[in-house]
Amino acid sequence: MTEFSAYADETKAGLRLDKFLSETFKDMSRARLQALIRDGQVTVKAGGAVRTIASPSYSVKLGDQFVVALPDAIEADPQPENIPLDVVFEDDHLIVVNKPAGMVVHPAPGSPTGTLVNALLHHCGDSLSGIGGVKRPGIVHRIDKDTSGLLVMAKHDKAHNGLAVQFADHSIERLYHAVCKGHPSPAADKIIGNIGRNPSDRKKMAVVKSGGKPAATHYRTLARFQQAGHALAAHIECKLETGRTHQVRVHMLSRGHPLIGDPVYARGSLPNVVKGSARSSIQAFKRQALHAKTLGFDHPVTGKAFKFECDLPYDFEELLNGLGAYKI
Repeated sequence: MTEFSAYADETKAGLRLDKFLSETFKDMSRARLQALIRDGQVTVKAGGAVRTIASPSYSVKLGDQFVVALPDAIEADPQPENIPLDVVFEDDHLIVVNKPAGMVVHPAPGSPTGTLVNALLHHCGDSLSGIGGVKRPGIVHRIDKDTSGLLVMAKHDKAHNGLAVQFADHSIERLYHAVCKGHPSPAADKIIGNIGRNPSDRKKMAVVKSGGKPAATHYRTLARFQQAGHALAAHIECKLETGRTHQVRVHMLSRGHPLIGDPVYARGSLPNVVKGSARSSIQAFKRQALHAKTLGFDHPVTGKAFKFECDLPYDFEELLNGLGAYKI
């Protein structure tokens, strides 16, 4: 148990308690402080009497003296598992990993074990000081199970909050490589379209005319592949302004260019004109051809600018090699 104290001067009088504490203890999120208040971990001394404050909306008064009790972090529910990780960078505050395709980020129904979180709990061990009072890695963004590439996770609340702010204000640099069907026209463009649940199939996402969340994706074509006059595929780079569920997959689908191998958004047989290594390579690729290749951000504690890149995975390279003879 650790305790922190705070005094309310004339500049703080009248503020809500949760706002006052979040401005005082910047390493803890407002949501975390609200939870501590509701759990009876905040007391106030006023007029010689000490009492517990249970409401985050309590109005702070001049001269109030607060004590915030921060319980020791408890063990996380997911169990640590000794799963190999491709660690790109790690320090006392955060860890960057290159996630393989096929690995779920967080335990969920149907995937309770074998996840990135299980692996991180084992790998990081006691270096996790707690996110929201629980010894777990701070997940600030995710990529789909069958998408490979870079992810950053926080080891404590201050790092988690600092990264979350950058993701919220879209200052994080995220570049994805993908292989889509056909040739996007124009070869480079910005796709803008709110993403929400598909009204016809709630298991899918879609660009929706009303509701959803704003989303923007910049793409540019790196290479095009063609066989017998048929536009086979394009190797593209996508830069995300936002980070919505299935964003690249759904935005490219909205332009008529779903990602090769996508089991949700790109079903359908290949035209008969597609033959040879092109046909076999496309048919052999059993996941969406999407890889989170570049990740850039400011370190949430030191402020140093970081930019990480990782190579395309073997299966992605094999797909491009199979299409290579048809590059135009």
